[in-house]
Amino acid sequence: MNSSTHYFSHGTIALFCGKGMDFRPKVGTLQASFNGKSEFLNLHVYPALTSIDSFRFQEHGCNVLKLSLKSRTSQSQALVVRSDHPQNSDFPKYYSKKEKKPFPVPIVDLRRAARERLKSRKGKPKTPVPPPKNGLLVKTLIPVAYDVFNARITLINNLKKLLKVVPVQACRFCNEIHVGPVGHPFKSCKGANANIRKGVHEWITNATVDDLFLPVEAFHLYDRLGRRIPHEERFSIPRIPAIVELCIQAGVDVPEYPTKRRRKPIIRISKSEFVDADESELPDTDTEGPKRPVLTEIPDSEIVAPSDEEETTLLAEETLRAWDQMRRGAKRLMKMYLVRVCGYCPEVHVGPSGHKAQNCGAFKHQQRNGQHGWQAAVLNDLIPPRYVWHVPDVNGPPMERELRNFYGQAPAVVEMCIQAGAAVPEEYRPTMRLDVGIPSTIKEAEMVV
Repeated sequence: MNSSTHYFSHGTIALFCGKGMDFRPKVGTLQASFNGKSEFLNLHVYPALTSIDSFRFQEHGCNVLKLSLKSRTSQSQALVVRSDHPQNSDFPKYYSKKEKKPFPVPIVDLRRAARERLKSRKGKPKTPVPPPKNGLLVKTLIPVAYDVFNARITLINNLKKLLKVVPVQACRFCNEIHVGPVGHPFKSCKGANANIRKGVHEWITNATVDDLFLPVEAFHLYDRLGRRIPHEERFSIPRIPAIVELCIQAGVDVPEYPTKRRRKPIIRISKSEFVDADESELPDTDTEGPKRPVLTEIPDSEIVAPSDEEETTLLAEETLRAWDQMRRGAKRLMKMYLVRVCGYCPEVHVGPSGHKAQNCGAFKHQQRNGQHGWQAAVLNDLIPPRYVWHVPDVNGPPMERELRNFYGQAPAVVEMCIQAGAAVPEEYRPTMRLDVGIPSTIKEAEMVV
């Protein structure tokens, strides 16, 4: 046995060995070989999960477990166990403040795709630039933008109503929240005097909509193809929710935030210079027809709580549909309208290139003079799902600290709707671990682990 390979055995199993169709069962020992320098069998890769999760790794979108079967009388054979529908899945990875976010597409793949595009365009005439790069709107995405805008307003209004009937706990010293009548007992507080309290949270019931649906703001651009925002103008340009800015650039008209709408493609002079086409001979924009109505937020003083359990369930299902519609629509818009995010901090910019404001205060920002490290954003950068612990039974016994590895997590909005009576969406079942039974005692939990 070399220094880089290890073996372990566990019990006896029946091995089917032989050539062709002649299979003969033999009893042998199960042995799994692995690389000593790899994290394949590292039981501390995910300390919050059980040990069986560390044996799993991803391959082509499915969970794969590879073992090597060895018998005393036959050659070693490989056993591959695949699962396209895992019972559990890992929680979203937590990135340290000292660690840069990974690119959605690796740099090597981006360069390879750019070379292939240049090679395919060589010797061919230039094609017209499609919208939205030519300054026009993508007409097929205008209804999607209105749906996303209205879904966001519906989500906020419904969350205000659900907060009247579903208790949400907030820690007094840190920004952690918990959906349920009683806060969780896990020692994860990192606020003031956390070492004196040994990481125990102090829960209070004063959570707001912003605690459930995290606000992400961005600069509002009058002209999305105009010059980049300099550092000196960072206070004179309004900041609005990033999802609202994305909808405005995609075609939603909000009177409070005017934006430039072109009806002819721009005339490109160079890579960074262009001029607007003459639109004087075009008819007025007032004759284009009626526009779709947009919803407005309900003031807090006018919020009325649902009267009975049936109304609460219907409200929770409507909220869950609005959450799903907003995320699916925003993902479609982001494929055409570029959104940038800083690789070091949560700053988001909706536009082809990031702004020049030097307000990044992340790790080693002095070396970058406060400038952001812009890269392509993903959906969770624009609409971050705040994960909270899933309560298996709201009316049952409270969660126990020793059974932490058996509890799942879900976005705060989804968990709130589930506790209000909505059905569990299939996409969140793996992270919520609904298919795993919670041990009734700590001794049973130790036997499972």
